[in-house]
Order: sequence, then C-alpha cells, then structure tokens
Amino acid sequence: MAEPQATGVPEAPAEHAAPAARAGRGDPAGRAGRRATVHRAWFVAAVAFVTIMGAASFRTLPGLLVDPLHEEFHWSRGTIGLAVSINLALYGLTAPFAAALMDRFGIRRVVAVALTVIALGAGLTVWMTAVWQLLLCWGLLVGLGAGSMALVFAATVTNRWFTERRGLVTGILTAASASGQLVFLPVLSWLTEAHGWRSAAVTVALAALAVVPFVWLLLRDHPADVGLKPYGAPTFVPKPDPIPGAARRSVRVLFGAVRTNTFWLLAGSFAICGASTNGLMQTHFVPAAHDHGMPTTAAASLLAVVGIFDVVGTVASGWFTDRFEPRRLLAGYYALRGLSLLFLPVLFGPSVHPSMVFFIVFYGLDWVATVPPTLALCRAHFGADSAIVYGWVMASHQVGAAVIAFLGGVARDTFGSYDVVWYASGALCAGAALMSLVVRRGPFAAAGDSVSAG
Repeated sequence: MAEPQATGVPEAPAEHAAPAARAGRGDPAGRAGRRATVHRAWFVAAVAFVTIMGAASFRTLPGLLVDPLHEEFHWSRGTIGLAVSINLALYGLTAPFAAALMDRFGIRRVVAVALTVIALGAGLTVWMTAVWQLLLCWGLLVGLGAGSMALVFAATVTNRWFTERRGLVTGILTAASASGQLVFLPVLSWLTEAHGWRSAAVTVALAALAVVPFVWLLLRDHPADVGLKPYGAPTFVPKPDPIPGAARRSVRVLFGAVRTNTFWLLAGSFAICGASTNGLMQTHFVPAAHDHGMPTTAAASLLAVVGIFDVVGTVASGWFTDRFEPRRLLAGYYALRGLSLLFLPVLFGPSVHPSMVFFIVFYGLDWVATVPPTLALCRAHFGADSAIVYGWVMASHQVGAAVIAFLGGVARDTFGSYDVVWYASGALCAGAALMSLVVRRGPFAAAGDSVSAG
C-alpha cells in the first residue's frame, strides 16, 4: 500500500502535502478522508492503460485492409505491404527517441500530439485515391504517432508515478496492448466486412481523438506537478529538469553498442522475432486464412486469441528468465516458433478446427516470450546503458517486421499463395535460435546470476 502521505489532495502544493497528511493521522475524519481518496497515480495508470489499449487498434487494422484495398484500388499486395512496412519501421525507429521527447516536452504533450497525428493519418485515408496517399497517411503519420507512444510510455509512467507496485502496474500496462488487440480486432473486422474498410479507418481515428481529452485532463508528467509523492515513496521526489541532450545520448550509446558482436546477435535475432510476429502474423495471417476460404471475422478472432495467451506467455517467460539461462530460453522459443510455422500451411481451411486452435494458443504463448530474456541479456552486457540499447534492439524488431510485411505481400503477388512466406519464416527462426546460443557471458552479469551462464 502507499504511505499515508501519498494520498493527499491531488492538487495540493508539495510543501503542504506532508503536513496535511500528518495532521490527518490524529484525526478520525482525516483517516476516513484518506481511505476514500485514491492516489492520483492510479488515474494516470488508467489513462495510460486506455491509451495503450487504443494503440493496439492502430496496429491491428493494416492486416484487415490488405484484401479490401487490393479489390477496390487494384493495388498489389506488395504495395499495400510497403505502407504497412513504413508504419512498422517508424513505430520502432521512433521509439529510442520517444523517451527524449517525453523528458524534453512532457508525457502529456507528446501523447496528446501523437494521438492527434494518428487520428489525422487514419481519417485522411477515407479520401485517398493514390498509393502515395496511403504511404503518407498510414505509413508516415500513423507510424510516427504510434511510435511516439511505443515501448517507453508504459515504462516512463511506471517509473515516475510508482515506487511500490511497479511490477503489478508494468504487467497491467503490458497486458493493455494484448487487451486492445482482443477488443478491437473482431470489431474492426466486422466493420470492414459489414460496412467497408472506411468505417474501420474512421473508427480508429475517432478512438484516437476520444482519448485525447482524458490524456490532457488526467495525465500529468510527474507527481510533483500536483504536489504528490510517487505511490509508495517515503519522501517527496522533485520533478527533474528537462534533459535536452537525451537524444544525443541515445545515438552515442548506439555507436558504442554496434561495436560489439552481442548487439548484432541480439538485434538480428529480435529482427527475426518482429518478422515472425508483427510483420508476418499480424499483417498476413488474416488474408492468408481468407485465401483458404475462412471468413475474415473468424480469422481476426483467432488472431485476437493470440492476445490472451500473449499475456500468459510473457508473465511465464519472466518467471523462467529469473531461474534459467536467457540465451537458452531464447533459443528454445525461436526453435519452437519456427517449427510451428512449418506446419501452418496445412492447418488452414474454410473453418476453425482443433489443430488451428492449438497453433493459435501455442503461438500466443510464444508471441513476446522473447522479451524478458532479451532484456536480461541487454542488462548483462550493457549495464547502465541497457535500457537505451534495448530501445535500439526493439527498433530492429520493428524493422524486421517492416521487411516481412512488404516481402510477404510481394510473395503473395508472385506465387499466388503465402506458403513460401511461412516456410521462409520458419527457417529464419531456426537462424535466430542459433544466434541466441552464440551470445556469451555479459560483463555486468553477477556470478551465479541466470544471465551469466555462458
């Protein structure tokens, strides 16, 4: 639980927050007031949850647009995949600088502007008539907007607003993305089938705009802005000064990391991770299932189930990472993922059957199970700079996703089916498993630590 001082009146100045709480200790009415007051940090976390959950809808829609845009505009699937690849690449490449933007301009401003840019990009697609407009709207605008909220938003909110319950809040905010995929994907697929793809694009735009007032009214950059301590903190924490040089540090750390073999092994394997999840499954699973006669809504619902087991798999992987060697966990995850992809082409059919459900459950458990051991290896090898290095490794994840989103569409246009894409991705996952095993002991891994084996 939070210390009693942390539950003062939200807008009280910092110098009055602690005396007010002390006065309440000897006052029954004060104690009742404290029990009835919810710390502002939980409202901030709730807004972050809704924002991240909404961001999942921005990322799931492109996979539903491949066939409708191909049929209406006669654009090749490779061309449509290019727009998705730009979106995914910017989503990842913007992330290492997102923390710098939030340090410089504040969380609230960055997130509000990002949501507005997403709404603008999604909304303008309704009137597009040329390929360059698709690349601009869904590739550039939505990619930049989503990337400005990606990866670091949850971590920044958790680190600033919580001292206690950080693990719980991190887990909740991580689950928000999977929850958003679960909630929005079937709805957007139904809208696309029943009312056309434009209705789904408008829904995404309106969802982004609807969150902006909550962000502006309830989200604050730091507890000190409203005279509060972070949830559970024993003392008041002053708001740090803006850090204008954070972006330069991100680039400096990158230049240092690229001189090591470990960075390339982690970045390369994580690029394959992104290629086999966001780029492959999230973009091409629905149209591939539709090629075999499965209704779009059924395929989208299957993909949404991935989001449920994604949460379970990530939590379990974190538990395993604390107890087993991360590089071997990674190798196992990639090998099993690659093996499952080799069987996928024979599982497709016009209806959902138990074998396909088993594949979906298994793939969901493995979806981002690679994150905890990859982060552990970053800590073991890069120490104090591990968070920034991990941001760049995550950028490679999205670049890999972008490449396969484009090449997957090209392969479908060339060969008339997605089969070669599944087989090639399975082979890539085998390569990622070997790359993971090559990673050596990290200099910052403590003796006996699970990340130190090697």
